[in-house]
Formats: sequence, structure tokens, C-alpha cells
Amino acid sequence: MISAGPGRRALRIASLLPSATEILWALDLLGDVVALTHECDYPPEARRIPAVVRPRLDQHLGSREIDARVSEAAGRGESLYAIDEDLLASVRPEMVITQDLCDVCALPGTDVDRVLERLPGRPQVLRLHPHTLEDILRDILTVGEATGRAAQARRVVAGLRARIARVEDAVRGRRRQRVVCVEWLDPPYCSGHWMPELVERAGGREVLGRPGRPSVRIRWEDVLRAEPEVLVLAVCGFDVPRTAEDVSRLWGNPAWRQLVGKGGGQVYATDAGSFFSRSGPRIVDGLEILGALLHPEAATWPTPPGSWARLVPQEPLRLR
Repeated sequence: MISAGPGRRALRIASLLPSATEILWALDLLGDVVALTHECDYPPEARRIPAVVRPRLDQHLGSREIDARVSEAAGRGESLYAIDEDLLASVRPEMVITQDLCDVCALPGTDVDRVLERLPGRPQVLRLHPHTLEDILRDILTVGEATGRAAQARRVVAGLRARIARVEDAVRGRRRQRVVCVEWLDPPYCSGHWMPELVERAGGREVLGRPGRPSVRIRWEDVLRAEPEVLVLAVCGFDVPRTAEDVSRLWGNPAWRQLVGKGGGQVYATDAGSFFSRSGPRIVDGLEILGALLHPEAATWPTPPGSWARLVPQEPLRLR
């Protein structure tokens, strides 16, 4: 286990949600984490902590194949994840942080409940279920309260709010381009939850997204009819290279070919797995990325290396 630091006893936390792991890190509590999931890859030090959750799905499949497997598993009532119950019991967590938001993106709460019934000591359970940017900030405060780091959580949130305000101030009064964010490629899903709000705060206008609500399946023809000036590919769990790889499979769709050929080629692949899909502190990095894409002339902040690339709308696909 990573050291919890001098003079304090580790709380022994099992983080079953990547965004929770990032929140704990921001609160200097990574040393208290005794178990996490296979997807908890940030900060890099988290890789040293035992993973008690593994996917039952091949993570290297394309988006169409993943969607098919997810539908099949749902039809059979099967979870997409497996918990190593023996390993989780062996680390004796006092607190378990989980979620009630999306059974595809993370371990379902019902699976967690079933396992916790068998754990010795009945650890405290903290459930996060954010739908908006404000919910994400509130969850940071909630984790801080539950772990005795309330003051630090308030400082972290204050810093994030200052960065949010900087983006909003920089784009205020500028023309808002029509934007469509896509959270899955094949089949396409429009954006939901906090994504449309991020677009609005970054100085755009999301024309298909569902603020505060889950994303839903759409068609590329729907995106074409929405006439976006900017298309942001924020594919859940994907980084830029993997998004580009999946895009290369879409050229057989006439609506896609027509869509990317319009609007001067403002089509962007993003590292959604790091900056958009996870409801943790780096969601503000995501806001800054969108602000830089939509209003580069106003952006005075840096964006993380490799966090986005412009797709050149031609075959074969190229990144810029």
C-alpha cells in the first residue's frame, strides 16, 4: 500500500470508480486506497494498488462490437464487470466508494451491495451519482466530508471554480457555434449529463445533447440535420488514437461522409476517457479543452498534451 503519510492512520478505502480515485488523489488520500478498479489509471501511482474489479468484456473491441456485447449482456441480465471478492475481503476496506450513474461505465451498485453483504466488518458505503458539473463539485465536497478532508476539499473546489470562471469570462460575448458532441460512434450516441453544460460554459451551443440526462442512441442522419459547425468526438473511455481508429471504420456511412465534409472540417477527436467521461476534478480540464477548441483566440490556458486532435476529413484519416 502507498504510504498514507506521517502521523495519521490510513482509512482503508476501496475506490470502485475511477473518478473517485482521482478525487481521493486530489485530497491527498491516495495513500488510504487499498483497492480500486482496472480503469483507475490516474494518477500513475494508482497502478501500484490492487485492482479488485475487472471487465468481462474485451476492452480492445471496436465501438460497434462493444455495443453489441453490452446489449447481449443486458439481455441476459449479466454484469459487464467482475469483482475479486477474496482480494477485496483480504484488504479489509473501512469505506467503499461506488456509483449509481451508469452500469456500462462502472460497476453497478447492485453488484457492490451483493459483495458487501459478505465482507467482514460491513464497511461504510459512499455512493456518487453526478449528472451536472455542479454535482461533480458537490461530490468532491462529499468525499472530503466523509474522509475528514473537508477543508482541503473546499480548497480544491474553489480552485476548480476559479478555472471555470476563467473560461466563462474569456468566451463571454463571443459568437456561439453550433456543436454536437458524440459520446459513442457506432452506433452514435448524443452527449448527456454534464457534457452539454460544458459546451455551453465553453462558449458553444450543443444542439443535440441532453443536459443532466443520459445520452441516447441517435443516427448520423440526425447529426447531419442538426447542422453542427463543430463536431466533438468524446467517446466514453476512448483516447484520441482509439477514437481515430474507430472513425476510420465509418467511411462506409454516407451521412458520416457528408457530415465531415461540411463546415470546414471542424471535427475533433478527444481523450474523453481522461477528460470527459470521468466525473472528477479533470472534468475542468475538459471544459478548458472545449474552450480552446471553440474559441482558440480567447484561450489563455494550456490544454494537456495529446488531449485532442483535429481530424482531417478525408480518407485515409489523418490527425492534425
